[in-house]
Amino acid sequence: MIITLLLIAVTCVVSFMAFKNAKLSNDLILWPPAISRQREYYRLVTYGFIHADGQHLLFNMITLFFFGRAMEEFFTDHLGALGFVTFYLGALVVSILPSVIHNRDNPLYRSLGASGAVSAVLFSYILMAPWATIIIFVIPLPAILYAVLYVVYSITMDRRGGDNVNHSAHLWGAAYGVIATLLVDPSVFGRFVGLLGQPHFGR
Repeated sequence: MIITLLLIAVTCVVSFMAFKNAKLSNDLILWPPAISRQREYYRLVTYGFIHADGQHLLFNMITLFFFGRAMEEFFTDHLGALGFVTFYLGALVVSILPSVIHNRDNPLYRSLGASGAVSAVLFSYILMAPWATIIIFVIPLPAILYAVLYVVYSITMDRRGGDNVNHSAHLWGAAYGVIATLLVDPSVFGRFVGLLGQPHFGR
C-alpha cells in the first residue's frame, strides 16, 4: 500500500501548505479560464491535492486509506508498480473534465479536492466487493446499497446546486472507477454479477 500512503502524505502536505498560503492555493486550484486561456493544464491534477479545510481533507484521506489499499493491489497486479497512481491521477482528470468544459469561460468557478478520484477508488472497490460493509455516520450499509444511494444523492444535488460541492465530479469519478476497472480486467463484471446473487451483508 505504499502508493496509497504516498498519495495521502503528498495530499496532506500540499493541503496544509495551501491552508496557510493563498497564492499557492490559487496557483493549484481548478480554475477553467486558466486552462482554456492560459493552457495551465497542470491544474487538472493539482486541484486534487488541495482541500477547502481540514474536515474536507480528513474525509477524503480516510476513505482513500481504507479502500485504496485493496485497489492498489488490484491495479499493481494488472498494470505494474505505477498502475494505481496512474488510475488515481486519471480519475482526477476525467472526473473534473465535464466541469471544466461547462465552466470554461466562467471566471467565478473554482473547484478543489480529491473527491472525484476518491469516488473512483470507492466504486472500483464496490465492483470487487458489493456486499462489504461501509459505515456512513455510524450506520452500516452494504456497499452496493451505498453506491445506489450515493449516485441518487449526487444526481439530485447536482441538479439542485447551491451547496458549493462539485457533485458532478463525484459522479464522473464513480463512473471512471467502474469503467477503468472493467477495462483493466473484464472478468470483474462476471464476478460482480455473481456476488450480487450471493448476499452476505454483515460477514
